[in-house]
Amino acid sequence: MSALELAVQDVRGAQIALAVRAARVELCAALGATGGLTPSYGLIEAVVAVGVPVHVLIRPRAGGFVYSADEMAVICRDTRAAVAAGASGIVIGALTETSAVDVDAMRSIIDCIDPSTVEVTAHRAVDVVPDRNVALDILVDLEVTRVLTSGGAPTCAEGLAELGTLVDHAAGRIQIMAGGGVRIPDIAAIAATGVDAIHLSARAIVEGSGGPGGGSGGYEVTDREIALSAASALDIHGHPTIGW
Repeated sequence: MSALELAVQDVRGAQIALAVRAARVELCAALGATGGLTPSYGLIEAVVAVGVPVHVLIRPRAGGFVYSADEMAVICRDTRAAVAAGASGIVIGALTETSAVDVDAMRSIIDCIDPSTVEVTAHRAVDVVPDRNVALDILVDLEVTRVLTSGGAPTCAEGLAELGTLVDHAAGRIQIMAGGGVRIPDIAAIAATGVDAIHLSARAIVEGSGGPGGGSGGYEVTDREIALSAASALDIHGHPTIGW
């Protein structure tokens, strides 16, 4: 059975993930606007306190995944800080100018932690790599725990065939987690490819008033009904207890 991972941006999202028995959360900031950035130290501590395993996205800026030496120094600092704040996993990715996995960059990040106690997920930067089978082999050699991928397609529903191919190529050496545009009606078909986990954000927008310098008034939250529907689609039997 495929596990459920929820991408969350706040404590409430982690509480919902815990209630629906998600295997873990990916914690990030600015998910909708940028695809996710590194969250603050204080937020990591607060979400860890909820009691669900927390995997922290380490991404210092929006845009591509080719990083300068200065950016890599920040990434390593953020990685150490996330683990110090209680994260049980990190979510990382780095590419070369030719869209290959940047082995040296990835190894330097992993060297900042103890991979025997902290899980490493390679994020969807791998969907940019032309040959994802080669990328998988490299990530296996780096002892990465899992890879998040849509199969190189805009959404997982469009990448079903490639997801199945990646599962076959992984052959249990690395976990394949499907993520990218996952909708509740698509979950059964995605799970049928044999992926180890399915990742979604279950986001909704809370409308509010904005102001000068404050951007738009709306902000994103984890929607409990979408999270429950995802868990139900995966036959995860949770017992929601948090203010419902």
